[in-house]
Amino acid sequence: MTLGELVGGQLRGVCRAAGFAAPDGAVEAPLLDLLDLLGPAARRPLAAGPPSPSFVCDDHSPVEFSLAFTAGGETVVRVLAEPGCTAATLAENGRLGLRALEALASRRAFSTEPVRRVEDLFFPPAAHGPFALWCAMDLRRGRPPGIKVYVNPQAHGRERATEVAKEALSRFGFGRAWRALRERAVPRGPDRDEILFFALDLGRWHTPRVKVYVAHHDATATDVRAVSRLLPGDRAGRVDEFCRVAGGDPGRFTRRPLVSCLSYTERDREHPSGYTVHVPVRDYARDDGVARNRAAAVLRLHGMDAAVLDRAWSAMTSRHPSDGVGLIAYVSLVRSTWQPPRVNVYFSPEAYGVRPPRVTRRLRTTG
Repeated sequence: MTLGELVGGQLRGVCRAAGFAAPDGAVEAPLLDLLDLLGPAARRPLAAGPPSPSFVCDDHSPVEFSLAFTAGGETVVRVLAEPGCTAATLAENGRLGLRALEALASRRAFSTEPVRRVEDLFFPPAAHGPFALWCAMDLRRGRPPGIKVYVNPQAHGRERATEVAKEALSRFGFGRAWRALRERAVPRGPDRDEILFFALDLGRWHTPRVKVYVAHHDATATDVRAVSRLLPGDRAGRVDEFCRVAGGDPGRFTRRPLVSCLSYTERDREHPSGYTVHVPVRDYARDDGVARNRAAAVLRLHGMDAAVLDRAWSAMTSRHPSDGVGLIAYVSLVRSTWQPPRVNVYFSPEAYGVRPPRVTRRLRTTG
């Protein structure tokens, strides 16, 4: 089996789990887009191993799936890929990624001008950091996919990530937002509050966003609650409670860090219009059975359909949830000043391996 055959089957199955009709062009056309984004990697046999040490998933799968839940609304399927995953260097990874993005833009008739506007910031000749470019698609019934691009603020070195993010925000008209972001989201310095990603919405979005992601190493749920208050009013809700439920209440998140995402739109040039907290549930659960139970718990707390989760699991794998940990990678809570709350659940294809269940007495093992 090839990587393309595996993720193609998983994409179709997850879309069925989310309620997409079959046959449905909303699935098959994005599948072709996904295979084109992966390029030669799609034709690579799984037995040959990952094409590169990809940062997308723990087993180096260069693809990630997610489901976005809204109370009373449709479940949105998302797929993310690293187009340059066959590259030998990070700079080449970026070049291949840009080339694949331009080809997708030509097929889908959207502009890549926002990416070109910051190309010098994120694609230097000698690139640093864990990745160069990721491309994601939101699959929406009856409408073209929403395209998102993730680039690397550490491309000039980790020590310059804040400088790069500040300049990128300024180029999109959000320069006034930087002071509050710096003071509230990255107050502990780059070793503890690490700027990870910069993201752009491309194409047909009702309200395009510019997003900054920050990893909070060795942080507590209360720490991210403070970051969430950057969202005007009291719209962020109890993100600390969400972190405790999804993460099993470890107190301090000392393994993989909690991640904040601050999204900015033309609705407000100074304050974020959205805040998301990502909990790396796989690092705070014994196995995927525990991770599944926690994801289902937060879905039910927010009035969302947890049954879709089990259908998606069956579409992703035939293994039992207790046989490994990591297929459910993250659970996130999205709050916005202009949209209802959303919960996202992220899945790894496990194309190249399954992490065994964690054996420890320090973590809670109940859902």
